[in-house]
Amino acid sequence: MSEIKVVRLHAGEREERTVTTGTKAWELFAEDAAVIAARVGEGEEAALRDLSHELADGDVVEGVAIESPEGHDVLRHSCAHVMAQAVQELFPDAKLGIGPPIENGFYYDFDVETPFVPEDLEKIESRMRKIIKEGQRFSRRVTTDAEAIDELQAEPYKLELIGLKGSGNAEGAAEGASVEVGAGELTIYDNIRRNGDVAWSDLCRGPHLPTTKRIPAFKLMRSAAAYWRGDEKNKQLQRIYGTAWESKEALEAHLHRIEEAEKRDHRKLGRDLDLFSFPDEIGSGLPVFHPKGGVIKRVMEDYVRQRHIEEGFEYVGTPHISKEHTFHLSGHLPYYADGMFPPMEFEGVNYYLKAMNCPMHNLIYRSRGRSYRELPLRLFEFGHVYRYEKSGVIHGLTRVRGFAQDDSHSYVTPEQAPAEITHLLDFVLGLLRDFGLDDFYLELSTRDDSKPDKFVGSAEQWENATEVLRTACEASGLELVPDPGGAAFYGPKVSVQARDAIGRTWQMSTIQYDFNQPQGFDLTYQAADGTRQQPVMIHSAKFGSIERFVGVLVEHYAGAFPPWLAPVQVQGIPIAERHADYLHDIARRMKTAGVRVEVDDSDDRMQKKIRNAQLQKVPFMVIAGDQDMEAGAVSFRYRDGRQDNGVPIEEAIARVTAAVAAREQV
Repeated sequence: MSEIKVVRLHAGEREERTVTTGTKAWELFAEDAAVIAARVGEGEEAALRDLSHELADGDVVEGVAIESPEGHDVLRHSCAHVMAQAVQELFPDAKLGIGPPIENGFYYDFDVETPFVPEDLEKIESRMRKIIKEGQRFSRRVTTDAEAIDELQAEPYKLELIGLKGSGNAEGAAEGASVEVGAGELTIYDNIRRNGDVAWSDLCRGPHLPTTKRIPAFKLMRSAAAYWRGDEKNKQLQRIYGTAWESKEALEAHLHRIEEAEKRDHRKLGRDLDLFSFPDEIGSGLPVFHPKGGVIKRVMEDYVRQRHIEEGFEYVGTPHISKEHTFHLSGHLPYYADGMFPPMEFEGVNYYLKAMNCPMHNLIYRSRGRSYRELPLRLFEFGHVYRYEKSGVIHGLTRVRGFAQDDSHSYVTPEQAPAEITHLLDFVLGLLRDFGLDDFYLELSTRDDSKPDKFVGSAEQWENATEVLRTACEASGLELVPDPGGAAFYGPKVSVQARDAIGRTWQMSTIQYDFNQPQGFDLTYQAADGTRQQPVMIHSAKFGSIERFVGVLVEHYAGAFPPWLAPVQVQGIPIAERHADYLHDIARRMKTAGVRVEVDDSDDRMQKKIRNAQLQKVPFMVIAGDQDMEAGAVSFRYRDGRQDNGVPIEEAIARVTAAVAAREQV
């Protein structure tokens, strides 16, 4: 054996080592039990490898800890393999689909004659624990297409993936297909028992854990139907979802978050609080707001409209449909055609429901000549748009087909672009904080250079636009996460990712740099030297979708909105019927002060009325009996159960109006 030199990256330290040929990656990290895989190489050349990977001279090797994002993926994909092995041991006729890691878990698709039931999942979990306890070793072997086809004759879906690889279409052929087959060599992973027997095999690019014993904690969650390769034209398979974590404590914390999320589900709370609904008669993904939900929506819109005006935007309005040619000018046809509803033919012309507002704003800009003295020109509207979303992804208010955007566009000179993006980012973050979201990071979406046909513009334009966005993001001091290939076809974008009260991340606002549409619409301004120049167009959506933002806020606050957003801010509760008129008079005075108030003069007992107000998550209650009427006072009760007795009426009104004005998170 000869000596080779490698570099070990671990715990923030870079260490050069001399080892012998045949050294495996695990030998560099033998003292750290948390390391379950290795990243070999640096930068874009780095690749995840099994710990059994044999090192070569000059390799730079970094340990991947099980609790890291990449470690979670390796853990969960390995657990998916164990689940698939258990399924085929219990249901020998089951055919394998794909089994990738996903956010917070994994799944595997199976072709079975009878759908899985909860009792089946219990049996599968039990068999998985047995496999894990055996400590089967994940062993990688390289094969050829022909050998794999011969070996996997009983697995038609795997054979299809091999065929797609051969045609060059494996990447993206199905969600998670790249986990099964990737570019280059084809590999199979064997699960090997301690006596050397192969317990189970699967087509996979890896990497995996060293052994099944390295799976500390897992749970199967549910089963559901899923079309092969996500195409409703294909056969419907059975998908089993599971989750896996680096410790039992982490698993328990995740299950607690799920339980909390279920309590906060905006669809359930929307029904319980009578905020909105999704009538089948109207259509999937087309919500309606009830009066109480309408209050929340109106208050949000009024506040945001005023904030836009304060930030230099001018309010405009545009129609819901437009001739086809408009979307050719913007570039959305053909780049975004799949996301738009089919056209409607009228008087020999195709019309489209608008999926975005920017083309109409461009026409407003172009309606007359513009001077550099007018720039930045900022246009804003609550424009209702319609996007064709597949039925399988529709989800309450957070994924809909019809929604209102707080859509704005800034037209600036190239020199003004950096300052405008900084201005918009400050505006966005301040606005989100006003609504109680204050934990953010930023995501910068850029062009995928390997797919130039999906993007317009030159490399120089993209580089300049991306750098302008990156500089503004870095100046904010927030964490900046890259999103390669995630840009819109017309330019890079930055999105604000906000964490809610239970730590979930939601994509909220977006700011996009567009050098394409000004060219398509021939937008110009007269520069100081008299020449005609092309402006830069900057898209910004503070909420993105009003509907989606309402859904996020319902879950963030668990339906208990702060007083300024609450549909009903005060509930009047008379102790007896004779006290109702007194409270109605107080309610009239509160309404004059701008307070949203109701009086419960039903036949229910007082304690039930209080309970009803609590269930409706009303921020304040004013309760009145004989002593209160005599003293010109009320008992002032807060949502958390605190109560002050004998509060004068004017003070009670002042408490409410002060909390509303200060946007307190009561």
